[in-house]
Amino acid sequence: MYEKKQGKKSFWYPYIRELDRQRGRGQLAVESPLLWSEDELAYLTGSPTKAEVLERAEGIKREYNELDTVWFMAGSLFQQYPYDIPTEAFPFEIFKQAFVAVQSCVVHLQKVPLARRFALVPLGPPLLAYRSNCKAMLSAVGGAVELVVDRPYKAGEPIVVWCGPQPNSKLLINYGFVDDDNSYDRLVVEAALNTEDPQYQDKRLVVQRNGKLSIQAFHVHAGKEKEAVSDMLPYLRLGYVSDPSEMQSVLSSQGPVCPVSPCMERAVLDQLADYFNRRLSGYPTTLNEDESLLSDPNLNPKRRVATQLVRLEKKILHACLQATIDMIDELPDHTVSPCPAPYAPLLK
Repeated sequence: MYEKKQGKKSFWYPYIRELDRQRGRGQLAVESPLLWSEDELAYLTGSPTKAEVLERAEGIKREYNELDTVWFMAGSLFQQYPYDIPTEAFPFEIFKQAFVAVQSCVVHLQKVPLARRFALVPLGPPLLAYRSNCKAMLSAVGGAVELVVDRPYKAGEPIVVWCGPQPNSKLLINYGFVDDDNSYDRLVVEAALNTEDPQYQDKRLVVQRNGKLSIQAFHVHAGKEKEAVSDMLPYLRLGYVSDPSEMQSVLSSQGPVCPVSPCMERAVLDQLADYFNRRLSGYPTTLNEDESLLSDPNLNPKRRVATQLVRLEKKILHACLQATIDMIDELPDHTVSPCPAPYAPLLK
């Protein structure tokens, strides 16, 4: 921001001018949703990405508000800049634009220590296109970052680079695009033991013994929805145990084992199906309506990338719902009613 204020006198002027032209836009010419208006963020209604954007924006605001403290406590860092208190010299919108511009140039490196996992590649966004399933990648070589391609390129041909193992929510926030073929795409299902359950502490011990938490995030990866639902079942079944003698049996056993009655299994699967239906109903459009929107060649670019994202999220949720329904259909007795569950686990 300080260098930008010096204009053409700054050594970095050509680069800053390019960053301003890009405004954090990705390969689809879309800015990060951190710069979208409130009406544009409504395109993400129903998606957990909207909450991520708002949370990230709040974090940027907190950093901006702390600039003056840094200025007062570490003034030597700013001696070369002939300007006053940062928040008086630069409004928040300028700070946020600068944050997004720098964020769009951060790349994910592989086969390096964690401290060197991320690097700043200033000309990445204007010169490269990112994808999740290609083999060309940016690699750390000594103190530099080199582009290692997987095949010969002709002059003028666009270079496509692997963007790291990031879900589409992160690709949109960081780079302004969504990858339809992203094998790293995922949604999170958060399950929690009911703290009002008289046996909460015992259940907490059991889940910790099996590598889980009392508030557990289950990652549902695209194409592996059935496996994810199966992974949730032992955790949810434990939440439905109400008999103290059964709980003692679970405590004395090894592994995530608890008695499974037909009515408990039906209750667990019904809860999951209701949960996935509830999440799907939170979107203002259906999958068919999303497909119709995306077929419009004149669709607003921001609306297009947002619709791509929510469409892929809905596909994951529909696959989870279908996997759950299939498990219900496989139950041996469909006349069994779900068990009552005053302290059922919570799904978010």
